[in-house]
Amino acid sequence: MNKILVIDDDKAILELIKINLELSGYICKTSSCPVKGFQMIKQEMPDLVILDVMMPEIDGYSLALKIRQTEGIRDIPVIMLTALGELKNKLKGFNSGIDDYLTKPFEIEELKARVLALLTRSRLVPDSIRYKEVLTLGDITLIPESYTVRILDKETKLTPVEFDILNVLMQHSGSMVSSKILLKEVWGYNDDEDVDTIRVHIRHLRSKLDKISTEKNKYIETIYRGGYRLVPDGIKMKAL
Repeated sequence: MNKILVIDDDKAILELIKINLELSGYICKTSSCPVKGFQMIKQEMPDLVILDVMMPEIDGYSLALKIRQTEGIRDIPVIMLTALGELKNKLKGFNSGIDDYLTKPFEIEELKARVLALLTRSRLVPDSIRYKEVLTLGDITLIPESYTVRILDKETKLTPVEFDILNVLMQHSGSMVSSKILLKEVWGYNDDEDVDTIRVHIRHLRSKLDKISTEKNKYIETIYRGGYRLVPDGIKMKAL
């Protein structure tokens, strides 16, 4: 039975989430204090953390970053709840190391769907169940044991989400992959509207590929109103 820890200074939200998660078969612990909540993470070792952004003493961004920097708990998946739904806020959250982002007010069924999807994916990632073999296409080599991508003779580490996105793009090499497909194959849920999540992670992935590439924006092409396409040999400049 999966254990989930919810950290939010709004006790009504805590109670709502706790009741519904327990009805869905989870063990749910709560804390209205982010400082105590962080200690509970280390003590309880939950399978997943749900945290709010706007909290006293430590905000959600800082707490997420602290989780990612702490040995023993840094790999625990984190869902962030916030009323701040602008792209810049989502970007700040993902920069802090969160795995998913849900804007308030939210439907409890959507939260449960995202919890299930993230737990399912996080259980698979450590054992490399889906991607056991090294995959090479063109200039790009993806190494599942270390969640590393290599371009020619240079390497960089990827997060599990970035790894999954790049793997999906490589599996569909040369073809457009819509945001809907990425959400389904990486996160495990259907949501045509949640394109900001994809944009932020694609931006991070591009940035990492740029650092080991000879040119910027060379390998992932954005298809207007469509999705993304991986070009494993690099996007060639068109002749004038």
